[in-house]
Amino acid sequence: MIRVVKIGGNVVDNPELLREFVRDFAALPGMKILVHGGGVMASQMQKEMGLTPVMIEGRRVTDEAALKVVTMVYAGWCSKNITALLQAEGCNAIGLSGADGNAIKAARRPP
Repeated sequence: MIRVVKIGGNVVDNPELLREFVRDFAALPGMKILVHGGGVMASQMQKEMGLTPVMIEGRRVTDEAALKVVTMVYAGWCSKNITALLQAEGCNAIGLSGADGNAIKAARRPP
């Protein structure tokens, strides 16, 4: 059995909560996959870059500029930070995005 655990951007963006989560996740026995958010950080980065995050009914509208930012944040900083924290807890980890190895195929949602 493989456990799949999802954490949101509110945990990813809070260093204390993230460290606590990583310790608990690393202690889980067996194979596991962590799926993480990062929307809080992505929105903050968009603002720092002079862009305005657009959300409709809780869903991020990702035009080309927003897609670049969320890719940098999720597949870059968030993924590598979490991977490093897991490694520090003795949990051998790799960070992949859904695009890596064509792991996740997606279709555009209707507007």
